[in-house]
Amino acid sequence: MLRRFKRFLADVETREGRKLTVHCPDPGSMKGVLVPGAAVRCSTSDNPKRKLRHTLEMIRIGRSWVGLNPGRANGVARAAIEAGLLPELRGYDLVRPEVSLVHGGRRSRLDFHLSGHSARPDTWLEVKSVTLAEGERGRFPDSVTARGRKHAVLLGELAARGERAALLFVVQRGDVRSVEPADDIDPAYGAALRQAVDRGALVLALGTRVTKGAQVVTGPLPVRM
Repeated sequence: MLRRFKRFLADVETREGRKLTVHCPDPGSMKGVLVPGAAVRCSTSDNPKRKLRHTLEMIRIGRSWVGLNPGRANGVARAAIEAGLLPELRGYDLVRPEVSLVHGGRRSRLDFHLSGHSARPDTWLEVKSVTLAEGERGRFPDSVTARGRKHAVLLGELAARGERAALLFVVQRGDVRSVEPADDIDPAYGAALRQAVDRGALVLALGTRVTKGAQVVTGPLPVRM
């Protein structure tokens, strides 16, 4: 890693000393994981329509690889749900991604809609990628997030009207043992999330171990509110 700039761009240097500008998919501050000189791994696309062939995927922090692509978190979440690795989300026949809904006269979109359970109602699910850590505590967000706050409020409103709504933190690093709101970074997000829980929304967390070739689910993690 050399530097990140203009939010979605980063400069990296290959082992051969060649400098490349790559796409940086993480929209947050990358607090704690933006370390010049750290080893990184990038994916490569042969799509001729792309301006940049390479995408920044992970960075080595200490002894752990950290996944930097939030889009990967959704794929991990879906695989974990379909494999029955999250008890609260187990038993659904259909997991639909990127589902729109109209609530309060507004059209919104959440990451997943789960349906077809024999005993539980359908579940609306939003996924958030966690890369920030202090010790063994994963923290979200790493910068002020109006979008994240909007999702927390929406989940609380859905739960209050009797629907099943959940937020899932997917931790993209293997050195974390719990997850909590980063109140010192965005107190409004923490307040919105706690209010959503008070209104009946579920907040879950899933641990993963990121390696050079795969992202392995390690199991549910406790959420400290």
